[in-house]
Parts: sequence; structure tokens; C-alpha cells
Amino acid sequence: MNIKVIDLFCGVGGLTHGMQQSGLNVIAGIDIENSCRYAYEKNNSSIFINKDIKEVTSNDLNELFGNAKIKVLAGCAPCQPFSNYTQAKNKSNDKKWPLLYEFSRLINDILPEIVTMENVPEVVKHSVYNDFVYSLKQLGYYVFEQKINCLEYGVPQKRYRQVLLASRFGPVEFIPPSIDKPITVKEAIGKFPKINDGEVSITDALHRASKLSKINKKRIKHSVPGGSWLDWPSELRLECHKKLTGKGYSAVYGRMEWNKPSPTITTLCYGYGNGRFGHPEQDRAISLREAAVLQSFPDNYVFCKSNEINMRAVGKMIGNAVPVKLGKAIGQSIVNHLSALGF
Repeated sequence: MNIKVIDLFCGVGGLTHGMQQSGLNVIAGIDIENSCRYAYEKNNSSIFINKDIKEVTSNDLNELFGNAKIKVLAGCAPCQPFSNYTQAKNKSNDKKWPLLYEFSRLINDILPEIVTMENVPEVVKHSVYNDFVYSLKQLGYYVFEQKINCLEYGVPQKRYRQVLLASRFGPVEFIPPSIDKPITVKEAIGKFPKINDGEVSITDALHRASKLSKINKKRIKHSVPGGSWLDWPSELRLECHKKLTGKGYSAVYGRMEWNKPSPTITTLCYGYGNGRFGHPEQDRAISLREAAVLQSFPDNYVFCKSNEINMRAVGKMIGNAVPVKLGKAIGQSIVNHLSALGF
């Protein structure tokens, strides 16, 4: 069957890579961030199109789909406006806020047979999401929407995502969990060679850790897996921690635990002070490679040229990505749906 997929907001290709692993033919990814092109095209058999979705037209997509019998339009609009981290902020001027409406516009224009979208669970609290779902139903789509625990699909981190599947053919469902027991940090990254803070592995340029300040070196030596800054001597604690308002931030400057999944990987996951991103036993934050593997990217996924690695830029790419194994589960759900219909 001639099935073609286009991945909007594709980033470095987490969703694309997973969907390709499920057997789907992702022909192109579209993203406003041209810095993602190298990783996207290096790891995936797809082309990268650097374009703002507001400038993408139905003609653009129809040209890419060509004579496809079944068109699949996928995408994960940037989730920052909907995240818990930004709920208290004024986002009225956030340019990312209306991007789901642009996604909806393209669906209305080309009526793909299958649509999939994923985002943070908090997206359901916002009218833009409800408008998105309402529009699909008005167009005759059968819509599945559910909060998905990524742990149940082989992603070794505590990460929940709102996943939507829509089909013009009939009811569609998400595949049942693929694993019985969550993958632990030890199982995911315990294989990587030991490195110090500020050091780069001789075998993998992405296996590199941020340099720690002198005081943070002292702090991490007193940090225990699953613990917090409360384990430090009082002279190492920050002033904000000594105030009542700072006592709730127990995960900041924390270490991961070997026998549990990691916390949610963010764009600042390479920084020891940005969350529970300390290595379980080495006195450093997790490396970029370890963060990528916790996002379920393959061990050899390339994010940029080895001599052009920037911690902040690559950390952003990794943290913003759709976990590959979640992408595979989404793809498999679509494959199963179409197979059940005889396609």
C-alpha cells in the first residue's frame, strides 16, 4: 500500500525515526529550526524542509504526498506554552501558542486519511487543543486521545504525553503497553564508559559532560541517588534553599537512581543544577549521549558534526525531541489500524 507520512515540527527526528522503525514511509520533515537538518537527514531516510508552518501551504504538502494512496500527517507542536513549567507565565505573546491552529488549517485543506499529534498532557486544558479535536470531529474523523505513560513503551524515563490519533476510516486505538517492567537508568546508560565532568569520551564525541564549578563539585560529592540538597552540609546550600519557598525544589541538584527510570529529560538535562540530572555514581551531570539514550534514541544517533558539538544547542535538540520508542508505538498503532482494515 502506498502510504506516505509527513512530520510537521520534526526537530531532529525522534517521531520520524520511531515511525520509520514501525515500517511507515516518512518522506519529509518540516521544521523552522534549520539547526535540526543535519541530524534529521543523517539518521533518517527523509528530506528536511526548513520552513515556518505558517508559511506551509496545502500545495506544498500535496506535492510531497504525490500519488500516495494514504496520507498521514503527523506532528508535535512545540509544547512550551502548554507545559506546567510555564503555566504561571503570561504567554499571550508566545508565537508558539497558535501553532496547533496552523496544523488544523493544513488538515482542513488536504484531509489526510490519518492524523497524529502528541504534546504535554497539560495541552488538554487549553482551548486551542479542544478546538483542534472539535475540528477533526467536524471533518468526520474518528478521534482517539489519551494520556500515555512512555515508560510502558520502553522509554526509560518518567514521561507522560497526550497522544491523539485520528482516522477517516473508522475507530482507531493506541497499541497496548509493549513492556512489563520499566527500563531503569542502569539498564539504559550503565554501559557507557566512565568520564569526569568537563571530559569527552575518546570513543564517542557526544558522550561528554558539562564542567562543574568548584562548589558544585563539592555539592555533588555529598549528593546521594534519589536524595536532594538536604544531604549537603549547610555551608554548601544555596540561600534560596534555606528559605521556606525553596524547600519544595528537592530535585534540583539531585542524582538519578540506578534501579529506577530517569526523571523527565528536558532541554537543560546536561546541567547538574537544572534538575535530577546528576549521574547515579560519577561526580558529574549526565552526558549528552546518556540523555539521548534516556530519550530512547539509538546509541549511534548523530546530532551534529563531531567537531561542532555545543552543549546547549544539542541539549535543546534532545530535550525537545519526541522519544523514539513513543514514535514507534504511534507508528505501530497506525500500521495496526490500517492492517485491520485490509490495507
